Amino acid sequence: MNRLWIIFAGFMITFTTAWIGLAMLPSAHYRGPEWGAQLGENDLLVEQGRGVFIQNGCVYCHSQQVTARNFRSDQDRGWGARRTVASDYRNDKRGLFGTMRTGPDLANIGSRNSSPQWHYLHLYDPQITSKGSVMPPMRFLFDRHKAGASGSTEALPLGDGDEIVPKPEARALVAYLLSRKHDVGEPPEAFEPPATQ
Repeated sequence: MNRLWIIFAGFMITFTTAWIGLAMLPSAHYRGPEWGAQLGENDLLVEQGRGVFIQNGCVYCHSQQVTARNFRSDQDRGWGARRTVASDYRNDKRGLFGTMRTGPDLANIGSRNSSPQWHYLHLYDPQITSKGSVMPPMRFLFDRHKAGASGSTEALPLGDGDEIVPKPEARALVAYLLSRKHDVGEPPEAFEPPATQ
């Protein structure tokens, strides 16, 4: 009977030590933003834009990960100054890595092109900004008016006497795209294989 208490106490000490070491310490070390934290106005817009990105299937044609030099030519194409590392996604609830590359990689599109007007025009009609693009136009994200009729400060002229005004979904999507800046910080030289000649 006395040994049963010793065995039980040993089990509890072993279990508690393992639970603290394997669950509590890593959780405290990698603690992210609190679930109850309030999002700022721009953060909320970015999250809404992420939803628009997913709903419209953008993830099926655009990846969000710059690969190593010896694997693909992502860096030579100008998609990023360095390869993507895990810490680039620490503020994302879920990484949208993509499955194909029908279109260019978007991991660093906010750094490569920070013009909201360019993104609006590209979403409205990709042929305006990127001749030969196979991306379908997303005109449903915009209202089209005669030039000057909308009175909106975000109206963009089309050159044919009309202008487009982005709907809230288009503004959210562009805010999400502009937030994609995974190339900030020091290049992870230790993880980057040397370029082959």
